[in-house]
Amino acid sequence: MHEHYFQCPHCFQEISMLLDPSVSRQEYIEDCEVCCNPIELQVEFEEGELVYFEANSIEQ
Repeated sequence: MHEHYFQCPHCFQEISMLLDPSVSRQEYIEDCEVCCNPIELQVEFEEGELVYFEANSIEQ
């Protein structure tokens, strides 16, 4: 697992998430551990290295 730190697009707090490098391209929704709002994540790995990460707010 790969731990990645980023800023929540809702509450702007720095949070971390564990990412699975065994799947090269991922797109999923996970709640912020601070404010509980949903975040759309787009993640790409190449040869086990994180090459792309994007976290977007989902408007409610």
